Amino acid sequence: MDVKGLAAVVTGGGSGLGAASVHALAAAGAKVAVLDLNGEAAEAVAKEIGGLGQACDVGSAEEAEAAVTAASQAHGPCRVLVNCAGIAPAKRIVGRDGPMPLADFEKVIRANLVGSFNLMRLCAAEMVGADPVNDDGERGVVISTASVAAVEGQVGQAAYAASKAGIVGMMIPAAREFARSGVRVLTIAPGLIGTPLLLNMPQEVQDNLAGQVPFPKRFGHPEEFSSLVMHIVENTMLNMDTFRLDGGMRMQ
Repeated sequence: MDVKGLAAVVTGGGSGLGAASVHALAAAGAKVAVLDLNGEAAEAVAKEIGGLGQACDVGSAEEAEAAVTAASQAHGPCRVLVNCAGIAPAKRIVGRDGPMPLADFEKVIRANLVGSFNLMRLCAAEMVGADPVNDDGERGVVISTASVAAVEGQVGQAAYAASKAGIVGMMIPAAREFARSGVRVLTIAPGLIGTPLLLNMPQEVQDNLAGQVPFPKRFGHPEEFSSLVMHIVENTMLNMDTFRLDGGMRMQ
């Protein structure tokens, strides 16, 4: 799909993987709506690319509906959705203080899995109702962010791993449902990417983690994530699959 002049929505677009995706899409000519729980961060990134920045709790039906409506009014129907919003707190199922509070588990599922589904349902509704953009009859593409933790979660990642496994699991039924409308659905499962979450860790911890990557022995760059996003967007033959972006790393 050639995104020049088309509308895109990026969640978690105020920083990290989302911000990199915003810049890549804008550089290709897309009109981008930047959604983030941090409204100031969303507006700052949007200002850099001449897009629309909005505060949005992706787990809220009302806030997401309002954000997608505003984006559609400003840019036209969504053609590309990139779900990057998410949280990654670590907590054991049974810790020193007893069982994990259920609310802590629910919070992660709401932000990561429910949030991804929420934006998918709203943006896909616009895509299937829009005109095709090329000779293949393509109308849009949905890209969600999972994690290698979806299949190799570590101790303390039960909630996070479950949320990311859910994102992978809903991809195929969604892609099958939307195929007849020319809408593709895919997932990216990053490993260790150099976002603020990792770069704020002590250097010794960063070095230890990076050393576990077979090659290259470093954290991935957000721009490598956005490069994959753009290849998926542009290569119409890619559909119904999950792409690992991890340098060959397998979590211990």
